[in-house]
Amino acid sequence: MDAKKISEHVYAIHADICSTALFEGIWPIPSGVTLNSYVVKSEKTALIDFMRDWEDAPSKLEAQCRSIGVSLHKIDYLILNHLEPDHAGHIRMFKEMNPGVEIIATKKGINLVRNFFKIQDNLREVKTGDTLDLGGGIVLSFMETPNIHWPETMMSYEISEQILFSGDAFGTFGTINGGVLDSQTRLEFYKDEMRRYYSNIVGKYSSMVQKAFAKVAGVPIQMICSLHGPVWKDHVAEVISMYDRWSRYEAEPGVMIAYASMYGNTARMADHIAMLMAQKGVRDIVVHDVSKTHISYLINDIWKYRGVILGSCAYNSEMFPPMEALCRDMVHMQVKNKTLGLFGGYSWNGGGVRNLCKWAEEIGWEQVAPAVEMHGRPTAEKYAACEELASAMAAKLLGGEGYKPAEPCTPVE
Repeated sequence: MDAKKISEHVYAIHADICSTALFEGIWPIPSGVTLNSYVVKSEKTALIDFMRDWEDAPSKLEAQCRSIGVSLHKIDYLILNHLEPDHAGHIRMFKEMNPGVEIIATKKGINLVRNFFKIQDNLREVKTGDTLDLGGGIVLSFMETPNIHWPETMMSYEISEQILFSGDAFGTFGTINGGVLDSQTRLEFYKDEMRRYYSNIVGKYSSMVQKAFAKVAGVPIQMICSLHGPVWKDHVAEVISMYDRWSRYEAEPGVMIAYASMYGNTARMADHIAMLMAQKGVRDIVVHDVSKTHISYLINDIWKYRGVILGSCAYNSEMFPPMEALCRDMVHMQVKNKTLGLFGGYSWNGGGVRNLCKWAEEIGWEQVAPAVEMHGRPTAEKYAACEELASAMAAKLLGGEGYKPAEPCTPVE
């Protein structure tokens, strides 16, 4: 592969990672993921971020640099927007290859370089507003963007060509398969995978994303160069708008129904609620069995839709474990502005709905109707209670008149 020229002075270098099943050891990447680095070439040369040794990524980086006449041995600056190991795993090797390179990062980034890679010389700490002149009119400015999604992160901005090197921000799962610019790739695929990447990895830090937006407000951006996925050029405004909506917890007027059912009774309630929601005019409905759907996709759909309906059978007087894990993750990620419905069942002692109610009080989402709890198989009475839940959720999502939120969670006996 050759480096791809994306502007007069900037080249994109990437490695498509296809054989790794899980990103960060937890998130499925069935369509792979791309690792990106960038070369800014003028009178002096800067390499923006490095690569971990996934599928020989550093060798690919070196070969692509050679294709544009750049030697890793002679690069003047290594700019580290983000020091997570998928982007910084070979800094020590690079420093040994090029002892004179100057490494540039935020204060916390420089501390990581010292402590993880035992590098003590040629380190430059930068803060928001600092600049680096590469000669020939090419100047990089730096902007601290902590906790997107590590505390040391920053973004770099090439002033003359208005290119934002955004670190992990605006990244996505999925390889780019030969294309580099967004115009050369499948944008609709990346929209969904970009939201899954955001919700899984960055979403917890949505308040920090909003602070970063405040810093870039008014800055003209012609191109966004993320560390994962395509270079955004034709769809810059759209991509920024998506990130803005997600970080404000704005969502589509649909509903995600997730259930845990050992013997099919809670699943029957889930199917009935979905049918009722469709009859009442809700068109975007997804139903997941938490035992079969990876939590990555559950989180993605919770971020996508305003309505969330959760159902759990009892398991040893608690929620079913995969449902408990999903609920715990929602609290950990501090997800906000969702509309909630709850249901479930038990055989002998309960616990599924009771603990869903405890969780609902903790997370603080608006609950549309009393929780529906059945003993054994669903009855006509319980199906009627499901209809009350579905009607209230539909009214909330579709703006129906007369909607009133439910009182604090109390399961219907």
